Amino acid sequence: MVAREKSEEPSINVDEVLTDEELKAVADESEPAERKAVAEDGPRTVVVAEDEAVNRMDLVAMLEDNGYEVVGQAANGEEAVELTRKYRPDVVCMDVKMPRMDGIAAAGIICDENIAPVVMLTAFSQTDLVKKATGAGAMAYVTKPYEESKLLPTLEVAMGRFAEINDLLDNVERSERKLKETTDQLKETEEKLKKAEDTLEERKLVDRAKGLLMDKADFSEQGAFRWIQKTSMDQRIPKKRLAQAIIAKYGDPKPSDSGER
Repeated sequence: MVAREKSEEPSINVDEVLTDEELKAVADESEPAERKAVAEDGPRTVVVAEDEAVNRMDLVAMLEDNGYEVVGQAANGEEAVELTRKYRPDVVCMDVKMPRMDGIAAAGIICDENIAPVVMLTAFSQTDLVKKATGAGAMAYVTKPYEESKLLPTLEVAMGRFAEINDLLDNVERSERKLKETTDQLKETEEKLKKAEDTLEERKLVDRAKGLLMDKADFSEQGAFRWIQKTSMDQRIPKKRLAQAIIAKYGDPKPSDSGER
């Protein structure tokens, strides 16, 4: 899929959307369906980017215990981008504070290339950090320590929003393509109509010129037409212009001002 511009969708803080009790109810109700989806379509794939090895191992274990397949583990932002490009996962769990390239910069690259939705993982919840993550294109964020009741629904929401945004962009692209095709067809139709109008005008002028030749120069109808056709070819003069010259010479003169009065 071609890279697209970052969505203006706001980031999601699960704490602001659902309470812990509501999240637990959603998780309990959706678990059978999630298990069935995993069995039918294969597990959701994830790239985990976390520079703290212990935290990364805990997060990977949590995801795998819940049916996700961790296809790549990164210890810095550069590795996260490389692994995401390589595996094209369903979602990326990205820590904010990492060496070499921080998570926000890495998320920005992944979003610019429209590879996968990114969920930011942070121990901080300051407004400026949330704004930076949103500006980078993150779909959501979760604060540490990780809890299944918060992390798993956030991943699902991020993947759902990512799919919706791409469906919308695909619809826009199809609409633009259809509009271009319609515009091209309209232009082609207008050109054909103009050509038909020019042909009709030429035919009328030639018919009038032919009648004048028959009346003024004693041509037969067939002879007048052949003369116009042959002269046009021999002199490389368009038949329309030749007909206009004949009409100008043999046609009835315009009434004079005195005659009109």
